[in-house]
Amino acid sequence: MSAAESGEFEQLLARQRALDSQPPTAGDTERLHALRAWQGERLAHTYQDFARERRYARAVAFFLNDLYGPQDFTRRDLELRRALRPLRRALPTSLLAVLAKAIELDLLTVELDRAMLPQLADGAITEATYAAAYRNLGREADRKRQIALTLSIGEDLERLVRDRWIRLALRAAAMPARAAGFGVLQGFLEHGFAAFRRMENAQPLLIAIGERETRLMEGLLRDPAAADPVTGTESAAHG
Repeated sequence: MSAAESGEFEQLLARQRALDSQPPTAGDTERLHALRAWQGERLAHTYQDFARERRYARAVAFFLNDLYGPQDFTRRDLELRRALRPLRRALPTSLLAVLAKAIELDLLTVELDRAMLPQLADGAITEATYAAAYRNLGREADRKRQIALTLSIGEDLERLVRDRWIRLALRAAAMPARAAGFGVLQGFLEHGFAAFRRMENAQPLLIAIGERETRLMEGLLRDPAAADPVTGTESAAHG
């Protein structure tokens, strides 16, 4: 791993420590779980067409559960803190880059979700209250970064699964990684590889993610009524 790449990991870990130093209150934690669950359901609904196809089902599950889901990735991030030095020796730089992007995506998502809380109206989250909170928060550059990271991880995995030596390196790292207590990190990479190998061609799914998430983001930022926060499509009232 180069000095620049090592510095990138250190910056990500510093962002994680900053989040850890300001833990949410019990009430905010409950509200965060509700927000992430709502967003997880939205994503599942948006990509249900791909999830119904055997070729893409595993990849959709990877995106929803391993990459951008309602669960807390704290354990994975804690593992990274302990695993950084051994990972540098065990994994190719290309796989470490995927991990770095996944950690950045998780941190950015947590930061945005926490910032959404003061904007959300009390009570159950609905399409209307979510849309209003999203627009009030703004942060368009960060929303674009979320989408870009998701697509970049997908592009990386599609390219790496074709490399026999990368696959062998990942397989060789499996036992020592789990023995050292880094099973969540290893599992993340394995799930991604398995999902993308089954697809063979990830472009239809990645193109759909880029188009749907961008359309949703732009619609919500422009006008909460302009896009359906569940499907990411233009509402009938707006053509």
